[in-house]
Amino acid sequence: QVQLVESGGGLVQPGGSLRLSCAASRVIFSLNTMGWYRQAPGKQRELVATITRDGIINSADSVKGRFIVSRDNAKNTVSLQMNSLKPEDTAVYYCYARVIRPAPASYWGQGTQVTVSS
Repeated sequence: QVQLVESGGGLVQPGGSLRLSCAASRVIFSLNTMGWYRQAPGKQRELVATITRDGIINSADSVKGRFIVSRDNAKNTVSLQMNSLKPEDTAVYYCYARVIRPAPASYWGQGTQVTVSS
C-alpha cells in the first residue's frame, strides 16, 4: 500500500515562505494525481493544489499566485512552495495521491502543521 510522508511544516510570519515536501513509498503503480489538501480547526478539508502525472494543475483560488505545486514522477515526490503566507493559510497540510490502476484508490499522508502568525 502506498505510504505518503510530509515534511517541511512549521511556524512562519505573515508574508514568509515555506516549502512542503511529500515522498511516496511502496509505489507499484503510477500515481496519477498528487497534491495537497489542508484542514483548519473547525473547517472541512479543502483542496490546495494537485498535479497530474502529465502536469495538469488544479488549485484553489485562494492560493493562486502564491503557491506552486510540483512533482517528480521518477522520485514519486510532490512539493508545495508557499509564498506570501497569510494567517488564513494556517492549517494541517495533507499530502494526497491517487492511483487509477489496477483500481482507483486514494492515499493520504499524516499531515504537517503550518502556522502563519506574527
